[in-house]
Amino acid sequence: MVEYQSVNIRQISKNRAEQIANYRFLENDKVTISELTKSLSDHCQQNVGGQHVLAISDTSEINLQSHKGRLKEQGLGVVGNNKDVGFFIHPTLVLNAETGFPLGLSNVQVWTRALNHVDKKARKYKQQPIEAKESYKWLASAERSIKCLDGGDAHMVTHIGDREADLYEEWATVPKQQNHHLLIRACQNRCLWQRPELLYEYLAQQPVEGTYGLRVHGDTRTGRKSRDAFLAVRFTPVEIQRSASLAAADYPPHLRIYAIEVREIQPPKDQEPILWRLLTTHEVLSIEKALQIIQWYCWRWRIEQLFATLKLAGLDIESTQLESPDAIKKLTVLALSVAVRTLQMVEGRESPNLSATLAFSDMQLQCLSDIELTLQGNTEKQKNPHPRLSLPWATWIIARLGGWSGYLSQRPPGMPTIVHGLQRFEAIFLGWILPHSQLVCTP
Repeated sequence: MVEYQSVNIRQISKNRAEQIANYRFLENDKVTISELTKSLSDHCQQNVGGQHVLAISDTSEINLQSHKGRLKEQGLGVVGNNKDVGFFIHPTLVLNAETGFPLGLSNVQVWTRALNHVDKKARKYKQQPIEAKESYKWLASAERSIKCLDGGDAHMVTHIGDREADLYEEWATVPKQQNHHLLIRACQNRCLWQRPELLYEYLAQQPVEGTYGLRVHGDTRTGRKSRDAFLAVRFTPVEIQRSASLAAADYPPHLRIYAIEVREIQPPKDQEPILWRLLTTHEVLSIEKALQIIQWYCWRWRIEQLFATLKLAGLDIESTQLESPDAIKKLTVLALSVAVRTLQMVEGRESPNLSATLAFSDMQLQCLSDIELTLQGNTEKQKNPHPRLSLPWATWIIARLGGWSGYLSQRPPGMPTIVHGLQRFEAIFLGWILPHSQLVCTP
């Protein structure tokens, strides 16, 4: 599947027999999601040694409503709107903290909600222990990622989550592990220990420690316009207070963390101002450290790119023609490894120090070298400008196959171009490898 950059069983199968074998593999009860996830985790573990890494977790739904009539009912559940059928995935994408380059997946969780799923009020959600809540996925991701990343001798790990991950249980649990930190966007205007102000008000009272500029890209879905924004940064240590609903025996009454506020200065009247409140266990005592923390959180966008590659912008996993929900779940876990490879190529397209062996075999690199000659023009501007056998060198060739012009003055190739180029490359590679293989004739 990684080789063909596709999740279409017919496309990745060389013949009818292999197609049937792939279907049987996904339908086999002995092939479990946990084993497939472990394979991804083991691969990630090999890439993290001695590095400070960011472990970014998030949730996405796989919506299968358009296939409801032909899907087997066993294994189906409702997704976010409580009407459509499908399931949820919660992967943890690991990045190098210095460069933001993807290193792999340390964990993947897959689950379904009941078809008769009721709202939180009916389930008395607040009275349930964290282990019985869907929110436990954040603690489970951290726990499993710690096992993976510590096993790979990562120097330090920063676990990153969005607002949904702002759980007192996680603040009280994850930092207990040596060299493990949390960085989460605040969701709750928390009570502070022995202070009358709430978190947001207290943070806004702090002096501005510095400013910086940010280019905001437009988004037609939300009506956001492109603009240059100027942001003021505040930060301070805080003592957050345990909620009264949490058992005193399980969690300490208060925890010391650091809070950062990023607020837009004089935003346009017709645009919603930027306002981020970030919480972290990293010590933040300078504007330089605060800006570094902000950059780490901005790299959370990488996991959104991973989901985009998995879905319509790339592999289109939700269009699979498999009939078994359990088989589709397994296919999705396998497809995540393909999406990571695509993401590596996109993010590494300007990093000449990265080797193309991160994404291609030796035979594939030989094929790329031959293809390169057919894609270059006569002028220097039409030639591959990157060091040979580097990841940007390979990405330039794949992007050209995907329809990119090759001129550095134009916009860099995006994920749809890379995915299309990889699909074309694998078709070429199949024909190229025949005369380069040692064929054995039998009577």
